[in-house]
Amino acid sequence: SPQEIVAKVGAAGVVGMGGATFPTQVKLSVPDGRKAEFLIINGVECEPYLTSDHRVMLERSEELLVGVTILMRALGVSGASVGIENNKPDAIARLSRLAPSYPGIRVVPLRVRYPQGGEKQLIAAVTGREVPPPPGLPIDVGAVVCNVSTTVAVYDAVQKNKPLIERVVTVTGRQVEAPKNLLVRFGTPVAVLLEAAGGVPAGDVKVLNGGPMMGRAMSNLASPVVKGCSGITVLGGAAALRGRESSCIKCAKCVSACPMGLEPYLMAKLSRRKLWERLEAEWVTNCIECGCCQFTCPADIPLLDFIRMGKQEVGALIRARAAAHATKK
Repeated sequence: SPQEIVAKVGAAGVVGMGGATFPTQVKLSVPDGRKAEFLIINGVECEPYLTSDHRVMLERSEELLVGVTILMRALGVSGASVGIENNKPDAIARLSRLAPSYPGIRVVPLRVRYPQGGEKQLIAAVTGREVPPPPGLPIDVGAVVCNVSTTVAVYDAVQKNKPLIERVVTVTGRQVEAPKNLLVRFGTPVAVLLEAAGGVPAGDVKVLNGGPMMGRAMSNLASPVVKGCSGITVLGGAAALRGRESSCIKCAKCVSACPMGLEPYLMAKLSRRKLWERLEAEWVTNCIECGCCQFTCPADIPLLDFIRMGKQEVGALIRARAAAHATKK
C-alpha cells in the first residue's frame, strides 16, 4: 500500500540525493488539502563535470523505472515524467526504449540549460507551472520531484529492504589522472576516492565537495562521503584561485544571470553588513545557490559566499521567530 511504501522508504533512510538530502518519506506524505497531480524524475544533472546520475540512468535503467512506478503508487498519480537534458542522448535513448513497458512513464528530453536541475526550474521546464516563492513548495502546483539516484534508492528500499548505505560518486577534474564514477559506502574518506582516481594532482589544487558551480572547497580530505555527496571535483591552475576582489561596477550581470529573479549584488552587500531583516525582505530564501551570479561577476566579488552566510542567518532568525510564536501559543 502507499502507506507501507512510505514506511519502508523512511526506515531505509532514503533522502534526496541531488544534494538537498530532504527526507523522501516527508516528500511522499502529501499534506492534507493538497494533491499530487504528477511526478517528475530529475535526471537533468546540469552541474558541469558531474556524471553520477548519468551512469545510474544507464546502468540501473530498469530498477529506476520500477522505482518510478513505486513512487507513482505511493503518491496516487497515474503519470510520471523523466526529465533528461539533451547532452545525455544515450540515457534518453535507453530509457525511451524501456519506458513503454512501464505504464504512465514518459521520457522528456530538455535543452541544455544551467541550472535546470533545480526543482523549480525543472517543474517550469516540464509542466510550465511556476512554484510560488517560500514558503511555497512544489506540491502547491501539484508536483513532486525526485532525483534519479533517490528513485533507485526507493527501489532498493521497497523491493530489497536495503537501507541507503552507498551511492555513486563522480571523481573528476582536468588534473585528475583517471576520472571515474565509484560506488561508495557512506563514511568512506574522500582521500580514498581521490587515491582510486590516481591521487591528488601535484601543484596548487582546490578539492570541491560537489561540482564547480555549487561545490564547496574542502579543507580536510579525511571528511567522509555522505548521502548528499554526488561528486568530488578537483580544480587546478587559475581555476583553483580566487580572483582579486574589486569594487562593484553596477553592471547588473549578476541580476541578469540569476534564474530566480533576485538581486545578488544587493543581497551580498546586506549580508556583509549583517542587515538580516532587510536581507529576509529581499527574498534571500529564494536563492538556490546555483553560483551563476558569482561566475558572471567581472569584479570577482564572492557573491555566493556572502549570500550563503546570509541565508544561514536568516534561516536561524525565521526558526527563532517560529519557536517564540509557538511558545506564546
